[in-house]
Amino acid sequence: MKIADFIAKSNGKFITVSFIKKDGTARVLNGRTGVTKHLKGGVSTVDTDKYLVVYDNVAQGYRCVNKDTIVSVTCEGLTINNNAMVA
Repeated sequence: MKIADFIAKSNGKFITVSFIKKDGTARVLNGRTGVTKHLKGGVSTVDTDKYLVVYDNVAQGYRCVNKDTIVSVTCEGLTINNNAMVA
């Protein structure tokens, strides 16, 4: 299973995404996908093919994660690393 498929199957549940930021440092983000409550009017300019939009529950804001830099994703105790499922 690919990471993108795993995230899509989370259906808005909380996920933990580990990724490498643009400056090269590692980051762990806890949040949910599909949150629309805090959106303001206007059109999103984010390329959803390249970026994953996650609502950061701690900072209470939307974060865009480059899908190419994702190291692992955890949802409900299941973790996927580099396209390999780990229980």
